[in-house]
Amino acid sequence: MAVIGSQFCVEIPVTLTIHPKTFSSDEVIDINGNILFKLKSKSFSRHSQHTLFDANGNPIVTFNKKLSSSRGRWRVFRGESNEDRDLIFTTLDPSFFLTNRKRDVYLASNVTEQSSDFKIKCNWSHSSCVIYAGNSYNNIIAQMEKKGFFGTKYEVTVNPNVDYAFIITLVFIIEEINKQKSSGHRSAGAASISV
Repeated sequence: MAVIGSQFCVEIPVTLTIHPKTFSSDEVIDINGNILFKLKSKSFSRHSQHTLFDANGNPIVTFNKKLSSSRGRWRVFRGESNEDRDLIFTTLDPSFFLTNRKRDVYLASNVTEQSSDFKIKCNWSHSSCVIYAGNSYNNIIAQMEKKGFFGTKYEVTVNPNVDYAFIITLVFIIEEINKQKSSGHRSAGAASISV
């Protein structure tokens, strides 16, 4: 189930551990200590932009919150682009009340957005989230749970043949939404991930 790229799909379950940092650069590390990705965040006066790079410094995706969205729409683009032609997917709150507990995900090819391609459901404290394929809460493809002292790290389990770069991107978006909600302003996120 490739969304960002088939090279990020493996035939076994993948467990990711995310350790938040306080800097504007995050690393995604495999179990052998090899850096797979780096996430860099830039804060602007009105919004922040986040770019996921591979270990060689090549940009994979860039994501940001659309400022004029009434439902908290986040957009994800190929490379460092912000152009509509490079849009991969968007995610937004299915409710105009912006509960931030649920998110719908639409691939760029789903222009009508009548039925979501993926769904995210978090508990009230956002200490756990489940990601589903399709427009229902039946087909689980990944789960995230906060662990450690005061929820200082995350464990993410990705099912076989699911794009883990896609899942990582969704988890970072969820965390950025949580940061903005708790702080009342936009901030750059930071975390270290072990695969």
